[in-house]
Amino acid sequence: MITVTAMLPIYEKLGMNRLILAGVVALGAGVMNIIPWGGPTARAMTTLNAEAVDIFNPVIPAMVAGIAWVLVASYLIGRKERKRLGIIDIEKIDFNLELDEETKRIRRPKLFYFNLLLTLLMLCALLLVWLPMPVVFIVGFIVALMVNYPKNADQQARILSHAGNVLLVASMIFAAGIFTGILNGTGMIGEMASALVRLIPESLGNYLPTIVAITSMPLSLVFTPDAYYFGVLPIISETASNLGINPHEIGRAAILGQMTVGFPLSPLTAATFILIGLTKVDLFEHQKFIFKWAFGTTIVMTIVALLTGAISI
Repeated sequence: MITVTAMLPIYEKLGMNRLILAGVVALGAGVMNIIPWGGPTARAMTTLNAEAVDIFNPVIPAMVAGIAWVLVASYLIGRKERKRLGIIDIEKIDFNLELDEETKRIRRPKLFYFNLLLTLLMLCALLLVWLPMPVVFIVGFIVALMVNYPKNADQQARILSHAGNVLLVASMIFAAGIFTGILNGTGMIGEMASALVRLIPESLGNYLPTIVAITSMPLSLVFTPDAYYFGVLPIISETASNLGINPHEIGRAAILGQMTVGFPLSPLTAATFILIGLTKVDLFEHQKFIFKWAFGTTIVMTIVALLTGAISI
């Protein structure tokens, strides 16, 4: 979101379509959300009682291919926008963004290397599972806050400056929790999952991982991450097990799109509304603009996952 805030003024000065900024950020964030400490992969590992080596490691080549596809897609989108805008004399445009006094006051350039080291240490802690994920982030936040802003007044000011976004995300999480609770409590989620499995003909049972992979991204628009990974995934994985397919393959297939590539387009995640709010675009227009590129990312990653054996036919 820092990238969005920094790039939006440049897009506006050049007269570029803000949907491109929202879309490109969505593509990049979607692929990177496959990382094992991200929500979807963590949920898949929890549901299937698996480790990162079982779910995440086999899809690393597919994830790399997804990143490459995002770069290609960004290039193609950029070329189309350049054709629309024509030739612009950028030397006549002032791209220097002057920082206001408040921004200058809160910057800590002298602590750059400390913050970098702290970030790398947290990444190691997350990857090697030194501590539970929430503990790592809580400890990291406390250390960063106390070192960068030792004065209590400055600490409170930094927390208050982000309070709006925190409240928005918290509200969305509570709303999603209520929605998921209603689906689970009434039994609707179980029936939806069962109906989804029944739609797959028995003759296509061996293609179940591929079907899950291809449908994973569009289903982000329908299922919350909890509803999918804790409601749908167990049923599909049990079906796969009965067909002689490793359930871990179903987990790998799911993270190729469900609330990874699909989360920045889903109306069921707070991040989508933060993104479209910062870029000042309409949700429907954002979805219409970037859906085909996001779905293409899942298709590319699915092909690579099949070639590398992460999922099988």
